[in-house]
Amino acid sequence: MAEEEPGDDIVAEYLGQNPHLAPWLESLRGYCETNKQWNARREFILRNMEAFPTVEPGVSSPSLDKLLSLSMAWANHVFLGCRYPQPVMDKIKEMGEGVKVQDAPVWKTRDEIMGKGKRSLDGNSDSGAKRSKSSSDDKAGSTKWGPSADAPATHQPFFNRLYKAVAWKLVSEGGFGGPNLDHFEVLRSCVETAKASLSCVFVPLKDIPDLPTARAQREGQVCELRCQTVYLGTGYGRDEAAARAMASKEALKAFQGRKVIVKIGRRRFQGRDVEDVVLVDDQTRSSTFPPALSYPFQPEQSCS
Repeated sequence: MAEEEPGDDIVAEYLGQNPHLAPWLESLRGYCETNKQWNARREFILRNMEAFPTVEPGVSSPSLDKLLSLSMAWANHVFLGCRYPQPVMDKIKEMGEGVKVQDAPVWKTRDEIMGKGKRSLDGNSDSGAKRSKSSSDDKAGSTKWGPSADAPATHQPFFNRLYKAVAWKLVSEGGFGGPNLDHFEVLRSCVETAKASLSCVFVPLKDIPDLPTARAQREGQVCELRCQTVYLGTGYGRDEAAARAMASKEALKAFQGRKVIVKIGRRRFQGRDVEDVVLVDDQTRSSTFPPALSYPFQPEQSCS
């Protein structure tokens, strides 16, 4: 039998009195969250719902997005040691008062770690200090730029909601394979309903070095779609509108499975491998993605 967390009884009692909230709450759970992490964040959400009176279960709204963002920031701080600007830290600590987490990790700041290391370094010889500096330089040179390890868990709740919106939209439009289906319009309207926006990057087909030679010789455009920095799909066409339509069709394919999954994948960008946050379905078998058209996490360009 699993060990109960400190707040389990309180949450269970509350949900027993408000059973209609249970399915909605479960839909907010991140795909990568453990039971301990979710139980704590669920209690955080319930404790702070009164501070967001416009939040309605099952209804997307800016207030709900803010509450979920703060809950994720709090969980990331507690379980992963993430830190945010001081006003955010003050806010989530205040909101998290009363939420008990058993065996919570203990994190040290960089200054605390470096402060301890400095005392031992002061007692070393000059050659020891040089060796330490050399080691630090080597580590700095090998720093890997890319998404944070918690990026998938941060984005998963949003795409869980988007998955449901897309599923209903496709049903109302006659299905994914409908002859007159405007894939871009379906995706754009669902994203906007979720209070977000799509971003597009266009590059001439001939300017992409990582494509096969036969394709690279063709005229046309390539479009890459993203939402909240997460890669959705790439499409090729004779012009920007056609490329965007094909990219939207590829992106919607991820919504044909039983669920969508946000994960970190590897892609080629200007001849080198980079990490990127990507959206896939639960049936995806291949880990190969089209080359990136822009370096991940650059400022996004909205689709019009």
